[in-house]
Amino acid sequence: MKLGVITNGISRDLEGALQAMNKAGLKYAELQFLWDKEVGDQTSEEIQKIKDLIAQYRVEVSCVSRHNFSGLPVMETEPGDTIYQEHMAGLERCIRIAQALGTDLVRIMSYRKEMIIFGANGAEEWIASTGAWDKLLKLMEAPVKLAEAEGVTLVVETGNNAMITSGVLAKKLIDDLGSKHLKILWDIPNSMYCTEVPYPDAYEQIKDYIGHIHLKDCQADISRATVRFCRLGEGDVAPYLEAIANALRRDSYQGSISLESVYRPDNGTFEDGFWECLPEFKRLFA
Repeated sequence: MKLGVITNGISRDLEGALQAMNKAGLKYAELQFLWDKEVGDQTSEEIQKIKDLIAQYRVEVSCVSRHNFSGLPVMETEPGDTIYQEHMAGLERCIRIAQALGTDLVRIMSYRKEMIIFGANGAEEWIASTGAWDKLLKLMEAPVKLAEAEGVTLVVETGNNAMITSGVLAKKLIDDLGSKHLKILWDIPNSMYCTEVPYPDAYEQIKDYIGHIHLKDCQADISRATVRFCRLGEGDVAPYLEAIANALRRDSYQGSISLESVYRPDNGTFEDGFWECLPEFKRLFA
């Protein structure tokens, strides 16, 4: 399978991250933070530097992953708002960078989480954020139309603090918007934090919608609102990893899988965590 890493999980110095990728045998670089800037904020000269380094180290860019539309309150945001237009402009810049670097995947986020979106038998009046889903669809229309016009694919991440917390909600979003230019960025442990069972429950429903995957491992204590990252294969995701890997092979998954190197061992660095997680990552998915 197409294995890679979010480069700033190793280092924000892109060349250093690419050197580590070569040593690790990973071929697909996901770009999020580069040197002192988030992806999408680079000058034309900096984009050319990125392109040259990608060619020099013989890797491919899997996804351009800016935090587009992250954290915005869905019920208080309108398409005409300045902040919305700023995020649209950021998305446009990411699309240009993706096209320059030879990838057609650009990440988007899905605003700020509303705890309960749907309700029935009275819950829709008392505790659900009634109308939030329809508002989300309205706010997603312009990004999707832009992707269609530019011939790229947006991948909406399943996020802890986002409207789209689970794979099944991401599938509903795609179905409701009705576009082939929107797919799921399946962050498996993020989805598990909202109690979604990743396999077989979620996977069998969303497998035809997955455009990209983030992989990390953690131990979550939801009642205490606490997450502890750990080595891949030693946390809550561990019981599902073999089955997910086998299912992706069985179903001929064509996308890439990024190791999200967010684990930092005691008295170590994030790059140390990368090297500790790498053997299990490759054992499972290589």
